Amino acid sequence: MGQRIVACAGQEPGHHVVLALDRDDECTLRGGEIDAIVDFSSDEGALRASALAAQLGAALLVGTTGLSAATRDTVARSAAGIPVMIAPNTSLGVAVTRRLAEEAARLLPGFDVDIVETHHTRKLDAPSGTAKSLAEAVGRGLRKPLDSSRIHAIRAGDVVGDHEVVFSGAGERVTVAHRATSRDLFALGALRMARWLAGQAPGMHTADEWFADFAHGGA
Repeated sequence: MGQRIVACAGQEPGHHVVLALDRDDECTLRGGEIDAIVDFSSDEGALRASALAAQLGAALLVGTTGLSAATRDTVARSAAGIPVMIAPNTSLGVAVTRRLAEEAARLLPGFDVDIVETHHTRKLDAPSGTAKSLAEAVGRGLRKPLDSSRIHAIRAGDVVGDHEVVFSGAGERVTVAHRATSRDLFALGALRMARWLAGQAPGMHTADEWFADFAHGGA
């Protein structure tokens, strides 16, 4: 993902990668030299990114999934001084899928709801962060949490990421689905989210906030 962000930044107007850091690289930046830090690494990497963002006064976008509760708490505390977002998925299509899933859950009372997600065999966390965010959206539509037993994870081949929300009723079934065919869509989404986040006030922000602005032409 880091490599794709660097590549896509050169194609997306208004974005420029000042510095790309690998695990053991030293950061040579000073405060005011960057607008945002985007992290797609690991639990340890998210902690380092959080500390650097606070030190440099930069916005922080964390796209790493499977963060521990302790790391999420540490990242959240940095929001006291900088704008922060933890985004399990940076795709515009997934943001739309969440909105559609919430609306379908509201409009289809009494239907059984299942979320099926498929990723490549190297993905460690299951269910995916995106599946969990879809479950939260469904829960808002149902006005009650979706039981975790209704989330099904498949790890197979080299699948970039497929998510389906299936609503099953008597004699009919409705499916809301998103399929990623390239990691570039996540890279481009992360760049757009980071640009939006850099203009926000300190605090924790969500992908749904960004999408609301986007839908109204403000992001």
